Amino acid sequence: GTAGFAHVSCLAEEAKIWFTEAEENNLERQPRWNRWHTCTLCEQNHHGVVRCALGWACWRTYVGRPEVDWARRDAMMQLGNGLADVDHHEDALPVREAELAIHRRLGLPEENILGVQTNLALTYSCLGRKEESLRMRRDVYYGRLKLHGEENESTLETANNYAWGLCGLKRFEEAKSLMRKTVPKARGVLGEAHEITLGM
Repeated sequence: GTAGFAHVSCLAEEAKIWFTEAEENNLERQPRWNRWHTCTLCEQNHHGVVRCALGWACWRTYVGRPEVDWARRDAMMQLGNGLADVDHHEDALPVREAELAIHRRLGLPEENILGVQTNLALTYSCLGRKEESLRMRRDVYYGRLKLHGEENESTLETANNYAWGLCGLKRFEEAKSLMRKTVPKARGVLGEAHEITLGM
């Protein structure tokens, strides 16, 4: 309405209609799918309770599809992201773990699995499960290193995440050693002013 509040049911219905149209007319689906998590007017991500409600609506819309269906898997991610956005990490955890199990069971590309593991590592961290988070961050870092090499933005971002995990466990020497290798690469590949470089 005119009060400046989002009608979640309207946002969900709009996202569903746009995505259905993309599927029926063989249109590019990702821009239309993005309506489940991004405002079409200001192009910013929804957040807080709106993000969570849309995550649930998305999941309810596509849960009946088979596991191999892309929309069902991505709806699971939207639900996990929505729960995490309102700090319901205990509820997000089984969603994230199930999402990873499905990706592995279906033999999806390693890049997709690494993305799911990144979200799971963050959930572990938010729940205070720092060791599990660190192991997952390490696996993601080495996975991206193997896939993309060390002079890649995704690899560098993941190295930064891994270093922060090491710092969280007070393993500062290991973090410094990792950063000594990656900071020069980040400066060369991304530049001094890039947010990843600055975050290192």
